[in-house]
Order: sequence, then structure tokens, then C-alpha cells
Amino acid sequence: MNTTRSGRPALTRPDGTPVRVLVVDDDPDLAEVLTGALRYEGWQVRAAGDGAAALDGARELLPDAVVLDVMLPDTDGFAVLRRLREVKPDVCVLFLTARDAVEDRIAGITAGGDDYVTKPFSLEEVVARLRGLLRRAGMARQQEEGPRLTVGDLVMDEEAREVSRAGELIELSPTEFELLRFLMRNPRRVLSKAQILDRVWSYDFGGRAHVVELYISYLRKKVDAGRAPMIHTVRGAGYVLKPVTT
Repeated sequence: MNTTRSGRPALTRPDGTPVRVLVVDDDPDLAEVLTGALRYEGWQVRAAGDGAAALDGARELLPDAVVLDVMLPDTDGFAVLRRLREVKPDVCVLFLTARDAVEDRIAGITAGGDDYVTKPFSLEEVVARLRGLLRRAGMARQQEEGPRLTVGDLVMDEEAREVSRAGELIELSPTEFELLRFLMRNPRRVLSKAQILDRVWSYDFGGRAHVVELYISYLRKKVDAGRAPMIHTVRGAGYVLKPVTT
């Protein structure tokens, strides 16, 4: 197995080329440290100090992931995110925020961000979060994983990253896809919020269970909308995916 200089398994794009990451922060010292840590992973990294430079960099680099500060001198990270999605709809976004209020963290995720870290943070945390996001987005595959999962009329093709129910395609974000995959690999098994956080987010969220609740609600709107429900809440225990019985 190829490893990075840090000793972690190497993570590349599906074609074997380096992962591309854009770092957006108006603190040049912090941006330099982040850029260096990500290049240590063997990734291609570019930095930008404001929203305008971030969009220019995104158009040139076409990044797989963006580390995005919420507070920028010319705009805010949420506005930049909306423009980034126009440039590259499937880009993974990790927000950096100095705010620790639950409302701000939820705002970042509901705006379309995939994850967040609160300043001050460790470089190891940022790298771990990014690696988790990139794996969920299909940048690396577990060789032991099978290509197809089926629970009732719900089907997931892991290689094509396609999900359908009763033959109808369902569009999912990378995080929604990974959450559903975990549920489908454990049908009829009640999974706690802690188990889901550990497996899907690949990092300890410190018990911030509202993130799980939020993404379960997203999945329900897509998987169960207009159909008999498959995703069930077990009060005080967690969530379970079950095929519909007739």
C-alpha cells in the first residue's frame, strides 16, 4: 500500500493523480501552514485570501475539496460556497469558523458545506476531516467493498455511485451517500448516533448528534418521499433501515 510522508495511506483521485485542494483564508500565516500540511499528504494545493481570489482559483484548479473560512474580507464563506457550486457542483467543502454556536455550525451545513472545524484546530483534525470527505466523494475506494447493495426496492451501485428506489434514481450529496451506504450495509440493525458519527464522518464530533439528525432528515426527504418509509427512528437508541413489508 502506498503511504504519504505522514505514514497515512495515500489518497489520490480515481485516475491516480494528486487530490486538488483550495485553501481560502485571509490569514496568510494560517493559509501557509494549512497549505504545507496538505501538500505533505501529496496533494496539489492552492491558497486564496478572499472570495474573489477563491473563485478565480477554483476556475483554474477545479478542486476536489475546499477549506473555506466563513469570515472573509470581501464576503462570507456561505456566498463563496454558492458560487463554488456553480463552478464545480460536487466539490467537498470544509468550513473553518471562529464561531462555536450550534446555529452557526448548522448554517454552514445547511448552506451546502460538508463539514466544519472550529478555530483553534489542529492540523491533524483538518487532514482527517478532509480525508473523510474525499473518501465519501469517491476519491478513494475500499478494495473490500462490494459494488452493489440492495435492501428491498432500494439499490445502491457503489462503483457508479448511483442510488435508486423502485427503479427511480435518487440524487445524493457525498455525505448523504455515505450515510445511506452505512445504513444499507446494516439493514434491520439499529445504529446509534455515535456509531454513525464515527463511521460516516470519520472523526469524533464530540457528541454533536444534531448533525446526524439533520442528515437523516435529508435522506428521508429523498429516499422515503412519497413512498412507504424505510428509515425509522428507534427512540433513545438510534436509526434503522428496513425494507417495506407487504
